[in-house]
Amino acid sequence: MLRPLAALSLALAAAVPAGAAEVSSFTLENGLDVVVLEDHRAPVVVHMVWYRTGAADERPGVSGVAHYLEHLMFKGTDELEPGEFSRVVAANGGTDNAFTSYDYTAYFQRVAADRLGLMMEMEADRMRDLQLDDRDIATELRVVQEERNQRIENDPGALFSEQRSAAQYLNHPYGRPIIGWMDEVEALELEDALEFYETFYAPNNAILIVAGDVTPDEVRALAVEHYGPLETTENLPERTRPQEPPQLAERRLTYEDPRVAQPYFIRTYLAPERDPGDQDEAAALTLLAEILGDGQSSELARRLQFGTGEALYASAFYDGTALDDTTFGLVMVPAPGVPLDEAEAALDREIADFLEDGIDADQLDRIKTQLRASQIYEADSMQSLARRYGAALTSGLTLDDVAAWPDVLQSVTADEIMAAARRVFDRDRAVTGFLTASQGGGDAAPATGDTAPAAPPASSAADPQPAAEEMIQ
Repeated sequence: MLRPLAALSLALAAAVPAGAAEVSSFTLENGLDVVVLEDHRAPVVVHMVWYRTGAADERPGVSGVAHYLEHLMFKGTDELEPGEFSRVVAANGGTDNAFTSYDYTAYFQRVAADRLGLMMEMEADRMRDLQLDDRDIATELRVVQEERNQRIENDPGALFSEQRSAAQYLNHPYGRPIIGWMDEVEALELEDALEFYETFYAPNNAILIVAGDVTPDEVRALAVEHYGPLETTENLPERTRPQEPPQLAERRLTYEDPRVAQPYFIRTYLAPERDPGDQDEAAALTLLAEILGDGQSSELARRLQFGTGEALYASAFYDGTALDDTTFGLVMVPAPGVPLDEAEAALDREIADFLEDGIDADQLDRIKTQLRASQIYEADSMQSLARRYGAALTSGLTLDDVAAWPDVLQSVTADEIMAAARRVFDRDRAVTGFLTASQGGGDAAPATGDTAPAAPPASSAADPQPAAEEMIQ
């Protein structure tokens, strides 16, 4: 007789393994890659254009220009007045938005299926015919500055995250904030935005993803009509970034701010990303993060929250979808009365014990089942599924890698996870950061020795990933 967990595993395996959509792809003569996720359950489509460029492709001195250009893309063309793009989408019962990350920038609309041609017409128009003037620059520059004030300057956790990322990446552009350094954002000029636009916004540097109530033949006909005439950009720059020099010692920093009500600390380790054709290490680290830090039954929660009571919160995080090396992180919010140095010692103790104890087989089975379920449920959302493919493809992965990922996760063994843990938990490749109130305003942070260089991305203690997106509202 099957155990309940095994029965659920078989039921999920019998479900559509990688999503309800039928996946197909083709490439136009001008180099535009097209992916179709066919799903006829509702008469709706998601139309997304992903550019293989983001904040990590900016040249030094113009940080924030990729995100700034995302704002400017909603200005006019020869065919559309400023703001008309979104007004047309709304008038047709749809929604639209955009986001910038380190390795990609994407624009999307969700509309009735019979409006797909109109979306392609407008998106193709602004891919090559964006019209900007100094007035647009001044207006949107103030918008971006205010966005940075709201999201970063007014949030100690976001400022702390910037500092940690700058310490983590001394040479790689992942160490710069997606939204940009304020002094460089203030200095952006029209020529900076146009240079980035003319360099990277081209059909041969883009991926069109259409998900929903369509057929590949319909998408192909519309794509040829609207995107096909667009000219390519010759001599696109290679996607090669400065890489990190060997890190020979742990970097430690303390960020103090009088607005901090609850001190905490985070340690991040340089970690490999998902590589095309070789996703095993990333899969092991994905499962390691789930085992250590996913929910109240995780190892760190069980040991530090419900065991010793030294933590209010303890977790782990990892996201391998990146073009270059990413990070694996540990975070702990100490219980009242537990100083940050004691909290760090407690976390180190429990990680050492975990490396000795190994992985509980039932827990690993449960986590794999939960991951399989979440992937199936995610596929019910065409937008989520399109984003899964877009983020992967613009980060150097292939359609085969995306399709294989669920099975790669299921095939990882406990021994492989533990081996990956021992490789990643190298303090010489770590940054340990403490966020605390200013002296006299909370628990004192431990001595940190030399502090690390200044600043990058924003997020909270619960989700401090360096690939945080900047959405335009």
